[in-house]
Amino acid sequence: MTFLSRIVEVTAENLPEHPGAICFINPKNEYFKIKTNWMLEQFKNGLKIKLLYLEGEKSPKGFIEFVPGEYCWRPVDARGYMFIHCLWTYDKKYQHQGLGKMLISEVEKDASRMKGVAILVSNGSFMADSRIFLKNGYRITETSGKDQLLVKQFVNGPLPALNISGNDLSGYKGLTIIYSKQCPWVARFIEEVKPIMEKRKLTPEIIEIGTPAEAQKVPSAYGIFNLIYNGKILADRYISTTRFVNIISKEIK
Repeated sequence: MTFLSRIVEVTAENLPEHPGAICFINPKNEYFKIKTNWMLEQFKNGLKIKLLYLEGEKSPKGFIEFVPGEYCWRPVDARGYMFIHCLWTYDKKYQHQGLGKMLISEVEKDASRMKGVAILVSNGSFMADSRIFLKNGYRITETSGKDQLLVKQFVNGPLPALNISGNDLSGYKGLTIIYSKQCPWVARFIEEVKPIMEKRKLTPEIIEIGTPAEAQKVPSAYGIFNLIYNGKILADRYISTTRFVNIISKEIK
């Protein structure tokens, strides 16, 4: 099946016309504005977001967010490479129709004068899996648990590398939440969970990741959300408030 499509690069100027750039958050929601502000700041570092629209559909059916590796918000050293933060395609009727490949091709085109393109993928939730990338010339260069670092090189040279292998978590005492506004759902979680913590008399240390350099030094591969208790990672990506309650009920006596 062939679809008529167009890809739009979201910029500070046209962002109001493309609310689909904010990951399924209603424009009237306060967290829409939080992600918007984050994007406006990161555009200065070369952040790009592209949306794929199909004829007859008002909302985008594909999304990709990427940035030069020096400014990536994952614990990866990817200097000289383009780094993909997020990729999604939406609606079952459009699955396996090449939409993801089209978006990946956009990244590779923009990275044509760089060393290549890298992405962290996962067998878990909230990250793309490896299949579409492996089909398009990427290879797994490192693995950490359920997560893999994939790279497509354009020139020979040093590969990107994960920064988490030597992380020492012993310094995290009590309950700690490390998060970033790079994901609006993570920012939303931080606010939604505060009444729960107050009710249970929990006083976690909440650390906001404010720069790419900080994001590149976090304890887990997903990077922008870490729930830690006494040196143990309890969750390493966005969770619901229900899941949070279940975790702390089990882990914190």
